[in-house]
Amino acid sequence: MAFALTSSSSSTAISGSNFPRSTSSSDLKVPQIGSVRLAERHATVNLSRRRCAVKAVNADPKRNDSIVPLAATVAAPEVLEKEEAEDFQQLAKELDDASPLEIMDKALEKFGDDIAIAFSGAEDVALIEYAKLTGRPFRVFSLDTGRLNPETYRFFTEVEKHYGIRIEYMFPDAVEVQALVRSKGLFSFYEDGHQECCRVRKVRPLRRALKGLRAWITGQRKDQSPGTRSEVPVVQVDPVFEGLDGGIGSLVKWNPVANVDGKDIWNFLQAMNVPVNGLHSQGYVSIGCEPCTRPVLPGQHEREGRWWWEDAKAKECGLHKGNLKEDTAAQVNGIGNGAANANGTATESDIFNSQSLVTLSRTGIENLARLENRKEPWIVVLYAPWCRFCQAMEESYVELAEKLAGSGIKVAKFRADGEQKEYAKRELQLGSFPTILFFPKHSSKPIKYASEKRDVDSLMAFINALR
Repeated sequence: MAFALTSSSSSTAISGSNFPRSTSSSDLKVPQIGSVRLAERHATVNLSRRRCAVKAVNADPKRNDSIVPLAATVAAPEVLEKEEAEDFQQLAKELDDASPLEIMDKALEKFGDDIAIAFSGAEDVALIEYAKLTGRPFRVFSLDTGRLNPETYRFFTEVEKHYGIRIEYMFPDAVEVQALVRSKGLFSFYEDGHQECCRVRKVRPLRRALKGLRAWITGQRKDQSPGTRSEVPVVQVDPVFEGLDGGIGSLVKWNPVANVDGKDIWNFLQAMNVPVNGLHSQGYVSIGCEPCTRPVLPGQHEREGRWWWEDAKAKECGLHKGNLKEDTAAQVNGIGNGAANANGTATESDIFNSQSLVTLSRTGIENLARLENRKEPWIVVLYAPWCRFCQAMEESYVELAEKLAGSGIKVAKFRADGEQKEYAKRELQLGSFPTILFFPKHSSKPIKYASEKRDVDSLMAFINALR
């Protein structure tokens, strides 16, 4: 893992190959967590039961620039064991109203050298700024998938210079990448989903990295992703990955900006004059790999720029898979839980509610699709009420319906999740939510609205071009 430390205080790494450390007097290169283990008895056990601190008796912050395993400087470690009931649910409640700076300070204070910031090259640079403001040492790592934008690589260098740190990158296994590309090509994720590629290029490198830590810090926010991050706590026992000691409960995950709105993150970055990725000025909000990231348009949610060919609730790459709950996974697979309504879908608060809108049942949409000579044209949105992207266009679609009332054009909605999803994909060109279809007056085949612009004027231009 890549670690950058920014204070002159002495510390002891439990394991490592080389990572750099910046001090106020001179640069200190010490081992990276993951490859060199102390020969002495390892006293730390699962975080949920016990913590220990290993102090270097002869630790000296002013060493030369040579790469020396830190373990070699520990002549006779003083092992301090203490019983500590680590109740991170309770800690999350206590810190729920705390500022990101307070949460960051608590994380760095609690875990010292055993924690690191995961940096993606986007607005999560705010995490590095918060860490710097605490005045404590901190470490930074990033996953280089081999498919990032050039702007992101340049941004990494700019961040290193701005903070005087070195980011160490985790790379995917070359053999695994080669096997994937040779068997399925460079862009298989457009056809069968992004999970396999993300697993090879991101998840497995992250898993290797986290095995050298006891805690990590992420930039997750509750407002980032529909359905998957709305309940992210500020601190939790990681439900997916293991830490240095192995096993369930061996890794703690900190999310200092979980309760912060995206706009407030940007206000903070501007106020502190923090460098940002050049892609943001081109309309990118959420930034990942180049083939799977695109700019978003006004009115679109930020995660709509990621894996746009997939459903809203599938927009996790696996790094934060623990956010996905069983009911979410079921909806991703087109299976609704709970009571079903007349449309065969799970009971949930509906959207697009207006007297100017026609609500179509399965029978209604089937009859509409079969008609070859309709009395009037129809525009229909295929939607799911839980979809944040559908929610984002609700106001404009209702306004469209009210504008077209009495014009001879019917405006309708069809809930296409749950049991209706397979039918909608097979017969109605459903790719992802929302999908908008125009049924011409004298043609049975509907025309799919291809643009991502869902404002009233753009939808009206689409209708006027066809009616």
